Amino acid sequence: MNDPVLEVKDLKVSFGGVTAVDAVSFAVEQGARVGVIGPNGAGKTTLFNLISGWVRPQEGHVRLQGRDVTRSSPDALVRQGLTRTFQRTQMCHSLSVQENVELALLARSGRSARPWRPVRRRHDIVDGARRLLTSLGLGGVGPAPCAMLSYGVLRQAEVAVALATEPAVLLLDEPTSGLSPAETSEMLTFLARLPEETTLLIIEHDMDILFGLAQRVLVMEQGRLLIDGTPDEVRSDDRVREAYMGTSAGSEHL
Repeated sequence: MNDPVLEVKDLKVSFGGVTAVDAVSFAVEQGARVGVIGPNGAGKTTLFNLISGWVRPQEGHVRLQGRDVTRSSPDALVRQGLTRTFQRTQMCHSLSVQENVELALLARSGRSARPWRPVRRRHDIVDGARRLLTSLGLGGVGPAPCAMLSYGVLRQAEVAVALATEPAVLLLDEPTSGLSPAETSEMLTFLARLPEETTLLIIEHDMDILFGLAQRVLVMEQGRLLIDGTPDEVRSDDRVREAYMGTSAGSEHL
């Protein structure tokens, strides 16, 4: 393995006496597609919250591109190259897709602190947003107000906004949650077009989707990392069948 772009070491956090994430460690190299699965309450979203700065760990550390970022805020992590999406969309619905991307580009450039200068006069930002949306197949919806979009397209647009921050690592928290089968298929096609150099960590409840996207899968159970392996290794592991389905009889779903 090359030098990891993201390294998680012995992360631990408890809430009210319940350990949500317990001594979790793993490393990810640049460009990898890594899935995170586990039953409800396994600690998946809490793990993302720890990595992305929304929750402070009580033990352990996070390193991003060789730098310790354990105590960094979410905003600081975005500037350092780590961005995430959430299960619910975080778009500004009163703005267009293009304008949401422009705001993300401004934040990344450090120029968003001058709101009195109209964004439309910043031609590099406007052009950069158009190029990004076109490269992702979303050029046609750029002018559309987010409030008018279908939910499936809105979820794709949210990923585009995240990519505008130029992340080395992008955390996707259930990107197909709430989508219809047709929208899910479109999201898979969209995710396959993401830049190869961007490292992806993906929480996904649909195993068929995750195994199709991920080269490697982390399985969590009761806050701990149960197995770190390829999709085939995860499918064939009896511990995963027992933890994820509650019985080995459910193995056909893995």
